[in-house]
Amino acid sequence: MRSFVDLDRSFTGQPRELGATLARIDAGSGREHEDLERAPQLLRQLSGDARVASITASSAIEGVVVSDERAGRIAEGSRRFRNRSERELAGHRDATDAVADGDVREPLTVPYVLHLHRLLFQHAGGHGGRLKTDRNLIVSFERGARNVIFTPPEPRETEFLLDELLVRYENAVREESAHPLLLVGALVLDFLAIHPVADGNGRLARLLTMRELLRHGYGVPRYISVEQRIYESKNSYYASLRESQRGWHEGEHDVWPWISYLATTLAGAYEELERHIAVSVPLSGNKQDLVGGYVMNQAPARFRRREIERALPEVSRATIRLVLNRLREEGLIEADGAGPGARWRRVEDGERAATR
Repeated sequence: MRSFVDLDRSFTGQPRELGATLARIDAGSGREHEDLERAPQLLRQLSGDARVASITASSAIEGVVVSDERAGRIAEGSRRFRNRSERELAGHRDATDAVADGDVREPLTVPYVLHLHRLLFQHAGGHGGRLKTDRNLIVSFERGARNVIFTPPEPRETEFLLDELLVRYENAVREESAHPLLLVGALVLDFLAIHPVADGNGRLARLLTMRELLRHGYGVPRYISVEQRIYESKNSYYASLRESQRGWHEGEHDVWPWISYLATTLAGAYEELERHIAVSVPLSGNKQDLVGGYVMNQAPARFRRREIERALPEVSRATIRLVLNRLREEGLIEADGAGPGARWRRVEDGERAATR
């Protein structure tokens, strides 16, 4: 809330380098539709990987750790749990899917926030969906000593502050008061300062971050796990929050350390996405190269021609047939059967070597 009381004050003195970072993010966002057309199969694969990584990384930031094998099973929908960590991971799965599959155009409200919180803990005792009733503190245990680094508002103030934050944020979005990423950054900063629930504030804040990025047209969280990048830089994550929350109660805080961290993280996610696209899709735009790259690098080990047609709708059937026949003549693929129903497979390097 404090960041939105006086947006002119909050957003004065934007760091020069942040403008360039925002421009890189906006450029990446502008290429998303083109990327979907260039590499639909790759993006589907990345989307599945990012979902699992986001669920596990956001939980791990808060110390909820599950083995990769078990995390994969839970992400796929398993409801058989061995311990509380797995139950909390399943809740994060459900909340993440609710955000990704929901209508992100709707305004943020307190009931929606509590709905996500309820999903987070629905498998772990069902204590989610309520605002805090006891005072909570943000502490650090550096060097083995407990150190209070921020004191959130009292429980009796929480409902008013959270509602006021969301109302002011929605007004700023509607009026286009600032670049949307600045507004999202300020929203998350204030949300974490209020610390409105007893447990799960960090996970809830990252879910809201994902939702609002999608709402404003930044689709990279669907393909690259922003939570994983945060986990890998969590020292900087906590340090930037700590620096930006200093003076928050008095409205004298500095939003830029946190917003700069968030923007840098998003820019890195877009750059990672572009690297995936560049490696997987020929830049020349040659459609035969596009088919060849897909068959050799992205298609399942065994596939049918119609699967390529679905993945590359911009390529004609004649071109696909031409490339398949060429790759077969080169010994790179072989077919079981003939015609459109033939099942193709890539020939492994060892097999090719044995036939020479």
